[in-house]
Formats: sequence, structure tokens, C-alpha cells
Amino acid sequence: MKPGVLVIAGVASGVGKTTVTVSLLEAFRRRGLTVQAFKVGPDFIDPGFHEVVTGRPSYNLDGWMCGREQVLDTVADHAADADLALVEGVMGCFDGVDGTSDEGSTAQIAKWLGSPVVLVIDASSHSRSAAAVALGFERFDPGLRIGAVIANRVGGEVHAQWVRDSIAASCRAVPIGAIVRDETLTLPERHLGLVTAAEGPLTPALRRRLAETIERSVDLDALIAIAVPLRDTGRRSVAELQRPRVRIAVARDTAFQFYYAENLDRLRAAGAELCFWSPQADAVLPDVDGLYFGGGYPELHARELSANVAIREAVRKFADAGKPIYAECGGLMYLAEAIEDLEGVIHPMVGLLPTTVHMRPGRLTLDYTDVVFTADAPIGRAGSTARGHEFHYSSLDPVPDSVPRAYRISRRRGGERAEGYLIGRALMSYVHLHFASNPDIARSLVDSCVGARCS
Repeated sequence: MKPGVLVIAGVASGVGKTTVTVSLLEAFRRRGLTVQAFKVGPDFIDPGFHEVVTGRPSYNLDGWMCGREQVLDTVADHAADADLALVEGVMGCFDGVDGTSDEGSTAQIAKWLGSPVVLVIDASSHSRSAAAVALGFERFDPGLRIGAVIANRVGGEVHAQWVRDSIAASCRAVPIGAIVRDETLTLPERHLGLVTAAEGPLTPALRRRLAETIERSVDLDALIAIAVPLRDTGRRSVAELQRPRVRIAVARDTAFQFYYAENLDRLRAAGAELCFWSPQADAVLPDVDGLYFGGGYPELHARELSANVAIREAVRKFADAGKPIYAECGGLMYLAEAIEDLEGVIHPMVGLLPTTVHMRPGRLTLDYTDVVFTADAPIGRAGSTARGHEFHYSSLDPVPDSVPRAYRISRRRGGERAEGYLIGRALMSYVHLHFASNPDIARSLVDSCVGARCS
């Protein structure tokens, strides 16, 4: 029997769809179901929570970065052995790359999957008006099916009943549940979103309470009943694993944890054996052919990162030896000379990239990004292209013109600049690339590691 698919969408950011999704994942897991989670859009934090609950990597589905075929293949690949595929949306249901299309939105993914949407509404400040909101979402796009509505943060049973009655009287969507407001069930936040799963906020006790709350508040049987069977594309999004040709160390701890699961899969498929290590806690650098630093919160752990002098020096020697390093966002920050943290304290870092990173909480950079390679780099040759996104509050002092740039990047909101700092075989950028946007990226990194070993 094919697994069913459901998309959990919000009417806006902040309505509680992550808490609802995590609660549903835990409740279905407690029922003995195998649930495969997915996340719409360029997000690393929510998939981490999904993985804690399901024990399976959660995969990002992004229409703009990866396209329709890749999205469908990713779901078909990773949900094939599951009982249910649960897709958590991004922002509001129709929010995407611009104000006139559904590109990059939750609605786009739901339509591609042919899945009904379970709409989460924050009902804390209205009752009958909740039906007007749900009805507006139903009518906004005739190609999208709103199958059910969950009213979150209701004030009590009377309030919940009014909301349910109003939706039932006005909408095709089924009012499938109402969750009483409880601030103790809210996941903690910080400047770039939720506190990450690696830091442990999703304790066993909280998971139990979330499941118990959703079980008594939402009709889970009715929810499963509206799920549609998974479409089988007949294709594979990632090739079968090759025999490992190289070893790549992936930095993974509370400072570095932002990786697309698809990126890691593609490296393995290209012939990389991945080993995970901690730049904060480890005493020695793993014996590997290449290093991969993802994003994260190095500014929050700058003291520990700086104090591990032996590792900082080992990473610098690795780079000076001409071995490949690929570093994104937080990884770029770590490879810089220093990080000025939120309190204004300067912490020395690896010192490969000649600049200092400054935290600027009021200056958010958030946008999709097109990348054109203007020079050969460890992950691609000149002329190749890829897509990704930027999401950071930090900024760099001017990087000297003598440092080569391997990218020409352009953002959706306009503007081009040279970026992708290339020092030897180390490539550093603020852009988080999705490797599915160019299947050659993973192969190029593995080939670069092979080439460096032979040189």
C-alpha cells in the first residue's frame, strides 16, 4: 500500500505550524506508524526537529532551487517505505519568491504532490472570523485543496466550538481540531529562528506532552483519512551509492549543523565516506581528504571555537596543504580571522580568510541566490551554475581584492556581486547551496579530493 501524503500549512509565519507538525509526528510515531517528514523551503532548523522525532532525515522541498521533478523524486525516494509523508510548509501557505506567483511556496509543493493542505490558523484573537480566513484560503487558488483546518491557541472549549462551528458552516474544509493555548508547549526562539534541535529543547517529556495534546485536540484518524497516495515517479533523485573513493569530514555540533540532507546523500552517492566531527570539542582533526563546514551559530559558540587552538591550527594547516575545503555561512565565519560576537567581544578564528565577521542583529540578509561560477573551484568549474539562499545577521569587513572570487551571485531582490572567496582549494561563501540544483556539485567536490590526494 502506498503511503499517504499530507501538507501542513500556516496562514502566516508564527501560527504554530512547526509545533503542530512535531506534535503530529510524535503522535503518529506513538501509534507505530513510520512517518517521513519533509520541509518546504530553505530551512535547516525545522528538519532537525523532525529528525529527532522520526529518527529519519527530513528533506527540504524547494520549488525555486530544485524544480518540480526533483521535488517529486525526493518525496518518492524517501517516503517509499513509510506509512505517511508529512510535509511542513514555509511561512504562509501562498508565500514564496514574490507577490504574484506561487513559486517557492507551500501551495506550489502541495499542488505538485496532489496533496490536500491541512491549514493551521492562530485563532487566539478571533472566533467566527476564523471561517472567513479559511474560506479566503479555499477560494484564493482553485487548484489547491484545503482539506482540513486546525485552530491553534484557542482560549477554551467554548471558543473552540465557536471556531469549529463557523468553519463547518462556511467551508468545504473539515474543522479537524482545536488546540488550547499553552505557552509551555512553545519551542524557544532566538535571532535566526527556533533554538536548534541539537541543543536539546525537544526533550522526551516535551515530546510526550505535545503528543498527548494533539491526540486529545485533533481527530488523527480523520486526518489520515484525507491523505492521498504518494505518486510514484519511477525515477531516482540520487544515484545508488558508489564504493567510497574519499573521506570528507563534516563539521557537526551545536555551532555547525545546517546541512541539507540531500547534500549529504549526494556526496555519499558520488563516492564520499562522511565522518562527523566537532570543531568545538575534538582534540584532533580527522584523517580525511576534504572538509565541509555548513552553517549554524558559530557566534554563539565563538569562545569554545576560539579556545580550541589545536583544531584551528590543524584546519589552517589542512588548507595550506592544498586540500579541499567547502564552507558555507557559519563555516565562512569560522575560517575568517575573527568573529565579533553579539556582546562586541572579538574571538580569533582559523585566520584563512583575511577579514573579521561582525554580528549585526538589526541587519538581516535573507534571499534566494543564483550562483554562476566565474572560476574553477572545488565544487564546480567556471561557467557552471547553482542555486541557494542566504540567511544571516553577520557582515564582513571588506575582503581584500587580492583574494580571488569564484562566484558571481545575484539575488531575487536584485543586485549582483562577486563572492565565493577562493584561497587555494578552500571555497568560502555566505550562500547555502542546494546540491540538487546542480548534480555536478557533489561529484566535483569528491573529484577535487581525489585530485588533491594525487597531487
